[in-house]
Amino acid sequence: MRYELGIDVERIDAIDMHVHLEVDGHGHASLPAALTEASAKYFKAEDRSPSLDKIADTYRELNMAAVVFTVDARTQLHHEPNSIEELIEGAARHNDVLIPFGSVDPRTGEDAIARAKHQALELGARGFKFHPSVQGFDPSSEEFYPLWEALQELGLPAIFHTGQNGMGAGLPGGYGIKLRYSNPLLLDDVAADFPGLTVIMAHPSVPWQDEANSIATHKANVFIDLSGWSPKYFPESLVRASNSVLQDKVLFGTDFPLITPQKWLGAFADLPLKDEVRPKILKGNAVRLLGLGA
Repeated sequence: MRYELGIDVERIDAIDMHVHLEVDGHGHASLPAALTEASAKYFKAEDRSPSLDKIADTYRELNMAAVVFTVDARTQLHHEPNSIEELIEGAARHNDVLIPFGSVDPRTGEDAIARAKHQALELGARGFKFHPSVQGFDPSSEEFYPLWEALQELGLPAIFHTGQNGMGAGLPGGYGIKLRYSNPLLLDDVAADFPGLTVIMAHPSVPWQDEANSIATHKANVFIDLSGWSPKYFPESLVRASNSVLQDKVLFGTDFPLITPQKWLGAFADLPLKDEVRPKILKGNAVRLLGLGA
């Protein structure tokens, strides 16, 4: 079943740009057990692995849409991802609230490009998700430029994890996960060399928030999603920029199921943002970026 968009943009109140599906319908987890357990402790998640149907029900009840994805890190983690095909097919069943992004392992070379084209052209993925630290690669390396070129040709956005990493937190050596691959400055190269590729820097990019703010201000094709942190912990520079120069470049995101929309929105309400900025962050900017408008 190919995904076709079915969201009534006028009806929904918000679009969550960052939702994970951690377990597929066959019970296969996206991550090795040690990483799943460590991240659950780090985020204190109540339900670490809701089904796709439950995710859809959650957002339908909240009158929201959600971008949903998993991460293919088979090379670095020696662990097959949960089924991306099944994820996209499930999103097609719930196309009134879910928007599927694909994922490929950049370290698989030509196969990654072929998978990306398959997910986009044949399955209907509306974008892609990458986690440079978990996938173990430097996105600025020219080794991966053919993949970025392919995504640019497809005309689909790419979300990249940036900043601090809950995956592997508290484990010896952080489970071998290297934080430097999630420095947003590496994405500045990608955005500069592929101006037709929309780059979304996921999360407040602590400890590199000023770098992220600068890149999003400088590059028209770079955005920031606000997932992974409660808004009460956002760096002050990010709040200030979101209220001014980046008000058209920041996007609502939770990191559900690690953070619930209810908790995120409760803290968001306390941020000192202009009334005209809030609807842009919650919905308007995502509608434009995802091409959901009329």
